[in-house]
Amino acid sequence: MDRLLILLGALALAGVSQAADIHQWRDADGRVHFGDHPPTGAASTVVKVKPNVYQSPSVEGLAKVFARAPDKVVMYSASWCGYCRKARRYFQAHQVPFEEYDVETSEKGQRDYAALGARGVPVILVGDRRLNGFTEAAFTNLYGPR
Repeated sequence: MDRLLILLGALALAGVSQAADIHQWRDADGRVHFGDHPPTGAASTVVKVKPNVYQSPSVEGLAKVFARAPDKVVMYSASWCGYCRKARRYFQAHQVPFEEYDVETSEKGQRDYAALGARGVPVILVGDRRLNGFTEAAFTNLYGPR
């Protein structure tokens, strides 16, 4: 029984490592194709993928700068940002109290934005949690239904 479990585990790990590769090839008409398995009867190359993953300083690491109540909402925004307008309208319509700092015109906004290592707007903080950008679903998940 133990040998069977070890064999199944090894097979599962082998399948994971193969599925992680992305293969690229051209068909007879010159069209480029991608797949998680190499094609039969054609040469392919493995594509190196670099995920576009956003990494930011944790808000917990900036606790002294950004100490706040667990449900306090702070938004760092810009006047021209459509997502910021959408978030603002959502907060007002759902009676969510919030503080807003423009990252272009407010000294505090510029200073906090830099301390957060932010790269886009809006940046919304709810207590010690952070949301980059805005969708109603993501905010509700972070803040809770109101």
